[in-house]
Amino acid sequence: MAHNAIIRQAIDNETKHLEELSGRIWSKPELAYKEQSAHDNLADFLEGRGFTVERNYKIQTAFRGVFQQGTGGAHVVVICEYDALPDIGHACGHNLIAEAGVAAGLAIKVAMEKDTSVNGTLTVLGTPAEEAGGGKIDLIRAGALQGVDVALMAHPDKTNMMAPIIVAYDNAMVTFTGRAAHAAAAPWEGVNALDAAVNAYTALSMLRQQTKTTCRMHAVILEGGTRPNIIPEKTVMKYTVRAATMSDLAVLKEKTLNIMKASALATGCEVEVKFDAGDRVAHYESQLHNPELLGRFQSYWEGFGPESKDTVPARVWASTDMGNVSHVVPSIHPTFSIGTLANIHTREFTEAAMQAPAHTATRCVAKAMACVGWDVLTDCAYLQRVKKTFQEQLKAD
Repeated sequence: MAHNAIIRQAIDNETKHLEELSGRIWSKPELAYKEQSAHDNLADFLEGRGFTVERNYKIQTAFRGVFQQGTGGAHVVVICEYDALPDIGHACGHNLIAEAGVAAGLAIKVAMEKDTSVNGTLTVLGTPAEEAGGGKIDLIRAGALQGVDVALMAHPDKTNMMAPIIVAYDNAMVTFTGRAAHAAAAPWEGVNALDAAVNAYTALSMLRQQTKTTCRMHAVILEGGTRPNIIPEKTVMKYTVRAATMSDLAVLKEKTLNIMKASALATGCEVEVKFDAGDRVAHYESQLHNPELLGRFQSYWEGFGPESKDTVPARVWASTDMGNVSHVVPSIHPTFSIGTLANIHTREFTEAAMQAPAHTATRCVAKAMACVGWDVLTDCAYLQRVKKTFQEQLKAD
């Protein structure tokens, strides 16, 4: 198809500049909501290539670059991430996600300009704070996805996985309150909050045997008392629950909440449990990979000739605020190999995220995303199938 060649050439022509852009982000890692340099570099890049850029878009370090042609038509969003991790920098490869996002956006824009009969809107959306806080959640609440038809992104990894099981998750902060007493002279006067926390931790461990293989629980005791000769009157726990679907997460949260209440009852303590999500089911929601979009993506990706076309079966991978996006608009979030055996969130992955194989793989993914975006803009029947499937996914989750 002619548009494939246009998209391929548009990205290949920018190879040097894309790698330099990614390198600037990689060499200056910035934490959640503090990604000012990355924000500026990405905004400058898009502005210099004809996008209308709104800086500090709804969040200080978010941006959107928009290209609109004609009136009406579909609205395609390509997602960029660019926050780093403490101490180990871009160990999640967000510099490559940013590189892929701007590359795909640029290629779609070039294709649209070569065919002025195509009406539609293209947005490259810069989303901060994926690693902590959830910038996409902030943007959703602020209305950034209103009127959007699809959202596309891909994540670097050690494997190619078209539909990783990206689990919904929530955190809970738990405070057990008892009564202090001298642990030797009059322990019977005390109400031991540490016993409540230990009981709760143990019960969470036992619950794992009765949970689905796609569920996860992790817990730590943040405060356990001050001195061994004082019965602890206050303990604080933090725990995380994860599940592949929103309905599974709701069930798991109820079970863990009952554990906290039972542990308080068993020890005579009072308990307070605060979930990050508040009244919502999840803080980060499960990922709904739209099969219509994903099928096209895989077909194009294989056609552009990645160094390895080997894919691995879906497995539990991680949690991300892209899951929240996927519950608002049809989305995809495949992972792609950057030629390393290292797992994400390691120093080895940080180094791999700036090597030549990583950039080559990123450009291949960007070309595939751009082709999917083009199809959405130019094929109304295809977009309707995407939306129909999306509604079916929402009902099933």
